[in-house]
Amino acid sequence: MRRMALLTGLLLAMALSSAQAKQCKGVDFPEHLRVNGSDLTLNGLGMRKVTFLKVNVYVAALYVAHPSHDPQPLIEPNTPAELILHFVRNVDVDDLRKAWSEGFERAAKEQVAALSGRIATLNSWMSDVKTGQSLTFIRLPGGGIQVSVNAVVKGTISGDDFARAFLAIWLGATPPNPELKSGLLGGECD
Repeated sequence: MRRMALLTGLLLAMALSSAQAKQCKGVDFPEHLRVNGSDLTLNGLGMRKVTFLKVNVYVAALYVAHPSHDPQPLIEPNTPAELILHFVRNVDVDDLRKAWSEGFERAAKEQVAALSGRIATLNSWMSDVKTGQSLTFIRLPGGGIQVSVNAVVKGTISGDDFARAFLAIWLGATPPNPELKSGLLGGECD
């Protein structure tokens, strides 16, 4: 009898922990993260698609201190945030670097000259990414964006201006694809 109660408790705990995770295209993300002493909540999940064939590239997960469906407060760099890009296909370093350059050009065209050295630093930290690997970006209010490639911290790119432009790549007026932005703002991940 005691063994049955223990087994039931274990199964219930497993069910609750899986209920506290969200999934997109077979990739699981927890509802909450603790980052540098801050509790962050999953704001949404979105799928990055490329070409007219809509090829899936990565699932993006956005964690924030104060969830919102409005992108503007999420872009502003006054609270911690974490963006995880979990790749569902291989991407070579040249394609990543091209995507960063295009993303900053779309999101912060007027600032690209001022950000160019920091964009170059970001590009220098990139490498080929294989299916199942991740890029992680932590916004440090007043400190910029901490960059991790495959769980290895590469460094921090300073400046709230960089942090704002960086998140505007996904949440600004011209995201890589509209479904990605919608998902990160709490919509469906498709």
